[in-house]
Amino acid sequence: MSAVPDAVDSDAGPPMTVPLRHFVVALAFLVSGVAVGWVTGRRGHLAQVHLLLAGWVCLTIMGAMTQFVPVWSGVTLHSRRLAIVQLPLAAAGFGGLAVGFLAGKPAVLPVAGAVAVVGVWTFVYNVGRTLAAAERDVTTTHFAVALGWFIVLTLLGLALAMDHATGVFDGSGLVWGRLLMTHATVAVFGAMLTTVAGALAQLVPMFTQTGATRFRRVLQRFETVTYPAGVAMLAGGRLVGMASLARVGGLVVAAGLGSVALVVAERLYRANVAWSTMLQRYAVATVALACWTPLATIAWLRTPLAYGTLFGHPATGALLLVGGVGFVVVGTLYHVVPFIVWVHRYSDRLGFEHVPAVADLYDSRVAAADGLVMALAGALAVAHEAGAAPPVASLSAGILAFVGTVLFAGNLVRVVVVHSPQALPVLVGSRIATEQ
Repeated sequence: MSAVPDAVDSDAGPPMTVPLRHFVVALAFLVSGVAVGWVTGRRGHLAQVHLLLAGWVCLTIMGAMTQFVPVWSGVTLHSRRLAIVQLPLAAAGFGGLAVGFLAGKPAVLPVAGAVAVVGVWTFVYNVGRTLAAAERDVTTTHFAVALGWFIVLTLLGLALAMDHATGVFDGSGLVWGRLLMTHATVAVFGAMLTTVAGALAQLVPMFTQTGATRFRRVLQRFETVTYPAGVAMLAGGRLVGMASLARVGGLVVAAGLGSVALVVAERLYRANVAWSTMLQRYAVATVALACWTPLATIAWLRTPLAYGTLFGHPATGALLLVGGVGFVVVGTLYHVVPFIVWVHRYSDRLGFEHVPAVADLYDSRVAAADGLVMALAGALAVAHEAGAAPPVASLSAGILAFVGTVLFAGNLVRVVVVHSPQALPVLVGSRIATEQ
């Protein structure tokens, strides 16, 4: 899997409707999660977390890996049938968890959790078998590690869901708290940010048209080798309550993500192409990670086991999740969804008639608007967490986030409606053809 593949084999991936369904369902989770947070506030916090991080981010990762691991590497996807099955199972499980938290029905949580586990493990097995036949590089290594974290993440989540229903850990709140922090650590720093780092290692060189340098190779090698160990130490230290282990792990995690930010920032600065919507979002994410890194380092040096420092400095949770994760996912989707549609609709017409560019498939004005609104919402959320803004800033951030997500989701859905209307019956129907 080279930085700029010599040949992209779209036939190696699943049918177009498989990843598109993942992305459309994930967008529904995104809008729902922002709406729930805006309407319910802290009461709906757990539901919102699972709608956004599990429903939106994880389903997007599942769709993207299923599509692009075989396409980039030129290795045929292990099973198209499994790729079809994973989405309804994972989506039903994630949705059931959110409903259980919102409705205050703990008995629902283990059932929903078990369904989610089956869906996620189906994805892990299918992509894992595909990766096993692919050439080893930075991106495939990150993705393989992330798949392992997905397994750990779902096991911890299922244990917590069972506790909500049965109270098995009621006798020891300390054990429950450690499991909760470990679950969140593995989810964000393990499954999600490992995937983000791997994707950036592939996408940023491709879309900035910048080659490798010794500086970039050294930083990338450092992050690739040390970051997984750092996540393991941070999560393990929190699980067993060992502050020294968690402290070392936290420092390595911060250094790893700081290295990612530095490499991406340097490539963006030296980009040989005009900045696209994707690169603009990546620039925001880079600034967010660069600001988060030193603050997280200080916080984890002091109290790596405190709940308030779960994601680094107490005032930087939104900076990491909205900026470091959210903007990368949004930027990537602004390329991935139009690219998939373009390949299946226009690629065979290239050279025979005028065809639009990938970026022409979505409305650039709407993209600019949703980017501005989301950035403002994120800035207000960070200011509120830091105590630098009045309480009304939180409400304003929620309203702006909802407007931004609706604009973003609508812009991408429009790509499918306008440029691939033949996919709509399959996307909204109950049957997916196994062949396209």
